[in-house]
Amino acid sequence: MLDDDRAELPTREAVLGQAVPFDPERWRKLLPDSGWWPGELDECPREGLWPRVDRRTVFGIAQRAESLEGRRHLLVAALVWGSGTKARSVKRRGRIFERECVAKVDKKLGDALKTLHEKGSSAAYFGFNNNDHQRIAYLGPAFFTKVLYFAGHDSRTDLRPLILDSVVSRTLRQAKAVDGTWPGYGWTTPQYTRYLEVVHEYAERRGVLPDQVEAALFARGKEKGRQKGQ
Repeated sequence: MLDDDRAELPTREAVLGQAVPFDPERWRKLLPDSGWWPGELDECPREGLWPRVDRRTVFGIAQRAESLEGRRHLLVAALVWGSGTKARSVKRRGRIFERECVAKVDKKLGDALKTLHEKGSSAAYFGFNNNDHQRIAYLGPAFFTKVLYFAGHDSRTDLRPLILDSVVSRTLRQAKAVDGTWPGYGWTTPQYTRYLEVVHEYAERRGVLPDQVEAALFARGKEKGRQKGQ
């Protein structure tokens, strides 16, 4: 797709409206205390059995990330949006709060977001991925890039952070614009930086925001996975 300047891209409104169902009660049981739960999630519209949270809501929560409570809410909202209702996925995300004490999660999250705003997306990725002082157990790239994305989308000093997960990577593996064989997981900082560069260059050519390209990569990767039964 990154080689095709005529590929269909979602509108910005469609990106902001990308919504995921979630089970509030399942999540509440996993959090250290009720103060970690963002009130906005209780106001999400219900469709069928579950309420649904969209990107716009998580962006709103991210506006409070300068405070301790705001960072906690951002982390939880990003995890909820990225997990859906699958019990296995939710339980795995909950291990973050079992493995690390609250004080360590708070400090590491604060340090990582400070790095994002002071040094940029690549440095923040390195911190979450390689720096023992910032790496949070059970918060891997597929999810910490969601945190970085929502926290740093309005950054004007560096490449805006974008989500990188296995679904997006399915599409990247087919893209000639990405150097070499693209891995399905375990992306290094140089690989994440290259991903940002390629997507930002393509977005500039198309006159859109980078996350519109990321959303298109995700949609195509999801379709490829569906075709393969994944």
